Amino acid sequence: MSTATTIAELKAKLASWQSAHQTVGFVPTMGFLHEGHQSLIRKAATDNDRVVVSIFVNPTQFAAGEDLTTYPRDLAQDQFKCLEAGADLIFAPSVSEMYPSGFNTYVTTFGISELLEGKSRPTHFRGVTTVVTKLFNLVQPNKAYFGQKDAQQVAVLQQMVRDLNQNIDLVVCPIIRETDGLAKSSRNTYLSTEARQQAVVLSQALALAETLISNGELKTSNIITALKTHIQTQSLTKIDYIKIVDPATLQDINIITTDILLLLAVYVDQTRLIDNTLIHLEA
Repeated sequence: MSTATTIAELKAKLASWQSAHQTVGFVPTMGFLHEGHQSLIRKAATDNDRVVVSIFVNPTQFAAGEDLTTYPRDLAQDQFKCLEAGADLIFAPSVSEMYPSGFNTYVTTFGISELLEGKSRPTHFRGVTTVVTKLFNLVQPNKAYFGQKDAQQVAVLQQMVRDLNQNIDLVVCPIIRETDGLAKSSRNTYLSTEARQQAVVLSQALALAETLISNGELKTSNIITALKTHIQTQSLTKIDYIKIVDPATLQDINIITTDILLLLAVYVDQTRLIDNTLIHLEA
């Protein structure tokens, strides 16, 4: 496995694979990889002849005051985890390589990107869609792999690929969790011991919602009230949002009549965590 830090190095490596008509799977990441990322790499290695992993902390998806400068980075550890999971190439460019002097073009989706995370972080998805488009153009993969944990990001990218006729298949893989239920995230490293203990309340809330729905509660306002009460039992938590939405449109639902997507964004101490689950309504 090798690491390319420039676009020229990346293209040179890809050219040999393309000439051999090898399929390429792509896993875009911001680094500090964990088992969730590795599950995406393993899936890509199973489905394709070659796997490229990008490691790039993308500044355009961070707003002023967010954790761009403190976001965890460890390229040596990432290289080991990529090798272990079956990657063939890492693309780890500098900011100036991706955004050279004079860069002033952005890809923007509307509608779905203005809800949920888009309300809390209004410039976030413009940064995501711009960098992912650039990476898709550079790598030209057959398939790209994303985690269900970033459910809205997946929906935004699916819209982008559909609207722009990008010739790529998006593969969505399940959330990988710690043994106590906390969703794997690079930001979990920010949590103090006490905050880490309290953070499990997010997955508990998802389980509570599933129980309420299976017991016949279909009014979303009642479910959300119950989840708020449960999350607020933890002293370090502050709720950003709890939403029950249509999985395709991300529009709010009042009464559950079909499958739903439940999304949480909760501050635990100073760290903002997200989690979600798809809940299938039994006939």
